[in-house]
This record gives sequence, structure tokens and C-alpha cells, in this order.
Amino acid sequence: MMNIGVLTSSRADFGIYLPLLKRLEKCPDVHYELIVFGTHLSATHGHTIDYITQAGLTVKYRIVSMLQTDDPESIATAYALTNLKFAGFWSEHKSEFDIVFCLGDRYEMASAVNAGIPFGIRFAHLYGGETTLGAIDNVYRHQISLASEFNYVSLEDYANRVRDLVGKHVNCTVVGSLSLENLDGMELKDIDEFARMWGIDMNIPTILITIHPETVAYDKNHAYAAVIFDTISELVRSFQLVITMPNADTNGMLYRRVFNELYKQSPSRVFLIESFGTEGYFSCMKHCSMLLGNTSSGIIEAASFGKYVVNIGDRQKGRIAGDNVLNVSFNKDEIISMVKSLRNKRFDGVNIYWKEQPSKLILDDLLMKYKSTWGD
Repeated sequence: MMNIGVLTSSRADFGIYLPLLKRLEKCPDVHYELIVFGTHLSATHGHTIDYITQAGLTVKYRIVSMLQTDDPESIATAYALTNLKFAGFWSEHKSEFDIVFCLGDRYEMASAVNAGIPFGIRFAHLYGGETTLGAIDNVYRHQISLASEFNYVSLEDYANRVRDLVGKHVNCTVVGSLSLENLDGMELKDIDEFARMWGIDMNIPTILITIHPETVAYDKNHAYAAVIFDTISELVRSFQLVITMPNADTNGMLYRRVFNELYKQSPSRVFLIESFGTEGYFSCMKHCSMLLGNTSSGIIEAASFGKYVVNIGDRQKGRIAGDNVLNVSFNKDEIISMVKSLRNKRFDGVNIYWKEQPSKLILDDLLMKYKSTWGD
């Protein structure tokens, strides 16, 4: 029996983990526990631990370390506090896990992982090797990969980057996107049911919007947020706008204030969603006209729904994207022109991130290595 820990710090990584968690549930050769922290436990960010329990999963470990403010000092302090909390956690529980999954590039995830290094925790990192030049997450992602014994990546180019980074060509496996595996067997809501659940009529032409701060050039976010305010104020005349709220990044509250003001101005045309959950988010993506913003879900998932994405700014710069992703700067006229050019258009290409059953590829690989290498 292999004992597995799963670190989950936000709505984003939990939605990606889901296919793997379902496979772990059914596997007689493993026992796993969720280690929940970060914005999952924050009321400001929707207390998304509720989505975990509503999915029927048990949460054994909860670690609180987030602050309510999001200036650079607060982010650094939250990193340090998370590290301190996990130092105690790993000290007490280090013998319980043969392997611990960590996913993505959040600063709180990097802190939890880095705290485990002195204790010899074996980490398996999902989705290293990617590059996002407009976000400090780029640095945290590489930190996590370096601290991990096993790396599972979405594309071969990312595998090569991880191999160069860690200095070895073993234990790095291309598995595609776990998030896309969620679509296998998931019954997405039709327009009528979605309207009953969320009060949003997707018969109206709708843009799905997710905009996070650019955390490298964080001092430019006031100007960028002003552009977003002016842009959305004009787009709302032609489209209904569904906005998913930002994560806990530097200056994230700045964008939240902008979105709240836009909602006050157009409450019947602007919808603010703290967290849809995976089913709700994919259902919205299915029925929307296009995506707008700077989120990885536009690059990784939107192509599977035949959607074009207007990707704004540099946050995702460097991440490999398909032909459905069209890049613009933080410029009102440029954004609006691109949106108008894509109205009523559907993307008919392939999703470069799709691979069959990533969860099986990951678990089979780990079990094989566990039984043959360190399971004895």
C-alpha cells in the first residue's frame, strides 16, 4: 500500500486534481489524504474547501496561513507563514507519506513544498516546465520542480525544460492535461439548467472573463485595471459578461474593486462568480461566445470547447498556446477590436494539451516506480 498526500491550495488546482483523486479513490494499492490550505480556507475567496467536501471527499488536514491583504509585503509574509506552518506539519507527519503531490505554481504551494525539503519529503510535481513571464509564479513553479523527485508535465517541450532545470532526464513524464480528463463522463449543464443554478441566461451572447494581476510588473496594475474598467464598460453594451474573480495575488484586490464597481453599474449584464466549481466553469465555457483575460484555462482548456481566447498582456507569455489563443496588450481599442472580430466565430482546431487518461498515466508510473524502487 502506497500512502499519498495531496497538497491543494486553491479552487484552480483542486479542479485539475479531480480526475486523479477519483482514480486514487478506486485504486486498492494506495491510500491518500488531502492536505488543504491557502485560499480554500479563505471566506474572501469563496471558502472553496466546501467544493471539496461537496464532492464527497474527506479533508483530514487543514492548515491556515493566508493574510487578508495582498501588497508585496503581505505576499512575502504569507509565504513565510505558510513555510512556518508546514515546517511543523512535516515534522509531525513526515513518516505518513510515501509521496506527496503538488500542483502548479502558486506561492503558497511553493512555500509548502520548500518547507518539506529538510524532511526529505518525496514530492511529485504536476505541470512544471511551463513559462509565464508576466507572473512571479514562474519562479515558484521552477522551485517546486527542483524540489520534486517526480515531475509530470503536459507537453514534451515542458519536459525538456524540466530536465534541463533539474539536471537529469529521469522521472519526468509527459501526461497531457489532467483538467481535460474532467470532460470524460462529466454532464455539463444545458442552458436552461445553468440559468436555474446561476441565474445567468447563456442564450445572450456572453464573454467569460478571468483577469489576474501581472505580478512581475505589479506596479503597472493600476493602469491595467483602469484599462479593464474602460474596456468592460464598453463591452457590456454588446455582451453579457461573466467574471470569475481573481486569486490571492499581489494587487488582486485592486481588480476585485474594479469588477465590483462594474457590477454596480450594470447588475443585469455583469455577473461576478467567486468559484463555479469545475462543472459550472466548464458549462459556462461551453455556452459562452469566447474567453477574455489572462488565465491558463484559456490556453489549456478552451480549445476543447471550440472557443477562441483573447489573451491580454504578459501574464501567460511563454506558455505554449494553440491557434485559438490570440494575444493583445492592455489597450482598450486593441482588445475591443479583437473581441469584435471573433464574434460568432468557432474554433475548429485541436487541443494540443489533450492526452488520453492522464490520471492513469500518472498513477501507473508512480506505482511502478514505488514497487520497483522504494516500496521495499
